[in-house]
Amino acid sequence: MRERPHQCANRLLFALEPDDLAYLQPYLEMVSLRRGQIICEAGAALHHAYFPHDAVISLVTVMENGSTAEMTACGREGVVGLIPASVTRQTFGNYVVQMTGTASRISLDQLQAAIQARPLIARLMNHFAEAMQARILQSVACNAVHSVEQRLCRWILSTRHRTDKVVLPLTHELLAERFGVQRSTVTTIMGRLQAAGVIQQVRGGITIADGVKLEQSACECYRRLRTTFERLLPRTFKAE
Repeated sequence: MRERPHQCANRLLFALEPDDLAYLQPYLEMVSLRRGQIICEAGAALHHAYFPHDAVISLVTVMENGSTAEMTACGREGVVGLIPASVTRQTFGNYVVQMTGTASRISLDQLQAAIQARPLIARLMNHFAEAMQARILQSVACNAVHSVEQRLCRWILSTRHRTDKVVLPLTHELLAERFGVQRSTVTTIMGRLQAAGVIQQVRGGITIADGVKLEQSACECYRRLRTTFERLLPRTFKAE
């Protein structure tokens, strides 16, 4: 079995062939990311791509009145910064760290050079970009037809797959910001889920009490998107 350097906590890097990973390794820098850190602000040029290990990074839009909403998020299943890097490198929103952790950072110039030089790296990144496009488009439909509770359950499930943490550091305030709703709405939903034995609210976040019930409470988008990622990126699931 091949060795798994620390970068392979990221499933996209794990899925690379050993020679391709070795090609990238000299350019990968381990960085620590703290919750609330803004990696890049909307409209600014992005200079690095990030392969999260256990951190979660969201792309957040900020409205004129100061309210925020999450457009998409990425953890160890992928890379942050790949899509804007392919065109103008200007970001569509704020890249904000939602969960503290580490990541492997690489300059976009080096990543683009690797994509040009290594066909299998290019293929993997293209498959990931397609999976992310599917995630974003599915989220548009999800936001239109599914309840906040269903979408919140989907977000919790996705977060579970992005981290090995027993306690998911998901506060009511954070969830309200991500979904663009009042904190009282999140409090009501979380209380209902706890009463049903789906989650347990603890100091610092929540734990999942019943994963089966949680998936049943989530919208169909969770299963559809997971199937899409498994189809496009089957090797990433060998890390599970």
